[in-house]
Order: sequence, then C-alpha cells, then structure tokens
Amino acid sequence: MQWEKLLAVDRLKAGKSTAFSVESSRTEFEIDYDRIIFSAPFRNLQDKTQVFPLPEHDFVHTRLTHSLEVSSVGRSLGKAVGDFLIDKYPNLSQHGISASDIGAIVSAAALTHDIGNPPFGHAGEDAISDFFKFHPFGQVWKNLVGDAEWQDLCQFEGNAQGFRMLLSKAAGLKLSPATVAAFTKYPRPSLVDQRDKSRRSQKKYGFFANQKEEYAELATTLGIPSIADDCYLRHPLAFLVEAADDICYSIIDLEDGCTLGLLQLEEAVSLLAPILGDQFKPEKLNTYPSQSQKLGILRAMSIRQLVLECVEVFKEKEAEILAGNFDRSLTDIIPSAAALATISAVSVKKIYRSKPVLEKEAAGFQVLEGLLQVFAKALYHRFYKQEHFSGQDKSILRLLPETFPMEGWGENINPYPLLRSLIDFVSGMTDKHALSLYRRVKGISLPGA
Repeated sequence: MQWEKLLAVDRLKAGKSTAFSVESSRTEFEIDYDRIIFSAPFRNLQDKTQVFPLPEHDFVHTRLTHSLEVSSVGRSLGKAVGDFLIDKYPNLSQHGISASDIGAIVSAAALTHDIGNPPFGHAGEDAISDFFKFHPFGQVWKNLVGDAEWQDLCQFEGNAQGFRMLLSKAAGLKLSPATVAAFTKYPRPSLVDQRDKSRRSQKKYGFFANQKEEYAELATTLGIPSIADDCYLRHPLAFLVEAADDICYSIIDLEDGCTLGLLQLEEAVSLLAPILGDQFKPEKLNTYPSQSQKLGILRAMSIRQLVLECVEVFKEKEAEILAGNFDRSLTDIIPSAAALATISAVSVKKIYRSKPVLEKEAAGFQVLEGLLQVFAKALYHRFYKQEHFSGQDKSILRLLPETFPMEGWGENINPYPLLRSLIDFVSGMTDKHALSLYRRVKGISLPGA
C-alpha cells in the first residue's frame, strides 16, 4: 500500500475533488467531520446508551459523548502519526497532504465508529441476530434469501450497519474514501470460506453481502489489496481508529463505573496507576477535593500516556502495516497492555455484569424482539402469505416510514433488501423511541397516555 493513494480525497459517488475545498477554508477531511456532526444518524446517538442506563443525577456517557471523545483521541493519534508520515514521506506534502489532514481523517472516522449500533448497545445486536436465528417469524425468511444473506441476518454487526449508513443515499454523507476505509476495521463480509483468526481485522465483518462490490470499489480506489475472496487488508488508519476506541472505553467506562458506585475510587486509582508509572503522584492527587476531580485528572493523564504509547507502536510497525504483515490491535502490544487487560477483567466483573447493565440488556432483548416480530410478521403476511394478511398487519405496516420500500415484493422475489430496510428502521431508533414504539404496538400504552 502507498500513502499517496491511501489518502485519496475524491468523494464517493460525487465526482472529482481536490484536497482543498474551493468554496471554503475547510479541507475535504474537515468537511467529512462536519457532515457527520450534522447528520441525523449521528444525532440519534445522544439517546443510545454506551454501557449504563442513563441515571437522573449522575452523568454517564451516551454513545454520542463516547463518540465525541473517541474522535478527540483519534485526532491526537492521527495528528501525531501524521507528523511522522510527513517527515518520512516528504512527497505527501507535495500532494497537498498535511499532518492535520491525517488527524482529520482519523477524527472523522472515529466520530462514526458507533453510528451503526442499534438501541441497547451490544445486547441490541444480539437481539436482532437471535430474532432471525430463533424466532418463528425470523425463521420464515430463511429459505427466501441466499446463504450469505442469511448469515448477515443471523449475525447482525454494527460495524457493517455503519458502513451501510455511511454509503446510504438517504444519509447523503458522500464521505471521502479514506474516511470510510479508516472507519472499516473489519474489511470482510460475514460469510467467508476461511477466516484467518490470527488477523485482528478478520475478527468480525464490516460490510453486508449486498455491499461487497462497493467495498471492492473503495479498495481499488485506495490501493488496498485483497487477501482472500472479498477480504482485504485494513486501511492503516483503521488501526488508529480502533486504538482511540479501545483507549476511551477502557478508561471512561471505568470512570463511569466509579461515578455510579460500582467500584470504589481507591480501586480505580490502583488500576490506572500502572499506566502512569512514575507520573503517578498520590500526594498531588489528594490535593483535589472531590472524587470527580480526582477521576478527571487520572483519566486525562492516562489517555495522554496511552496515546503516546500507541503512536510509538504505530511508528514502529508502519512499514509492516503497509506491507500487510501486521494485523493486531495497537493496545495489545503497547507497554500498558497488561494494565489495560487488568482494567478489562475488572470492568467485565464489576461493570458490564452489574445489575443495572444486565437489566438494560434484558429489556433490550424484549423490546427489539417484540418490534421485529410485529413488523416482520406483517411484512411476511403482506407479501409472502397473503391469505393471512390481517387488519392488524395493515395497521402495523402504516407505522413504517413513508420512505420504506413497500413495492415490488412477493413470491419468487428475494426479500433480503426488504429485511435490510426493516433492520435499518429498528436499529436506527434511539433507546427511548424503541421502548415507546414497543409499548404502543404491544398495547402496553396508548398514544398520548
């Protein structure tokens, strides 16, 4: 791979462009960031939980605040790596690329890293998958779609849903190829002949069966080689997007857990101190009067240290990354990797498996399964079992968006695009919208009640 090609700025499906916008002082990659900020899918993240149900009094992170913080860390990582790349490859400057451009790409891609996540977090992903794997009105579609399409439905993946949303005509984002590729941490489809488990980029999948050609076009544009049928190397900047997310959720979920009393301040301090090493000064920390101030200074110092470590590892591995010989998470091999592993183990035990989180996940399963059931049943009866199409089904289908594709389906027509649109509708909801609609379609509450 070559950096000059990897940093291409021609917008997807939008004709040619230059590295600097003639209509403003913003670069193309800064425009990417701004378009994302003002998009409806990004705004919806404000009412999607990150880990915890949102309490009345104590601040904890939503998907929106988490994404903004990941984007901020991503900009720091990208700018620092950009300084290194501009120094190592002077011809990048001749192509109009600056270190700030590289920071802007990582920042924009990081801003979108959770944009495809459904309501109720990872439990929402499992709920959508389980509906098709186990529910009768999920199973009815199995013989109507292809094997790869069925694999998509039975293994919902927020990363692939995010890729779909970034390229969606309805969203109208038309982002730069470099930003979309940096977003795509798992450049493969769900069904592959043989997954290379040694490669981090093969752990999950990043695009649906009906978007293989779109990713292939993206890879060709940027000079990203394939390593197997429909499987590709990562864009190098995807490693930085992943690192920004790893840093933020490791440190900030710990901070939220402490804020909510799921672990004591002393334990959080003991977990973060190994990251700081000689920088950790207990006597100075004790000069801060409140727990929130102590957590805030520890968080800031820990993130700064982890950014420095990830930048150094990326610089060390940059040639291997370009050659496709490195495919691991940066945070797995930095000096603080052991400390992060300890934080992760404690977080699983005391935070991710805490009662409030488990209760939220249980509710998420009920809500999303219930919504998918009523809509999938009505669609199946409308187009594939018309003798069972009822008045209730008619009422349910009137609740779908006006833009929902309600024409052209029926016997011998593959319903995969129809189901993708249904999943777009459900997964795009906020937590509150999903819960409110579930209550209404199940008769638990009435409009205006």
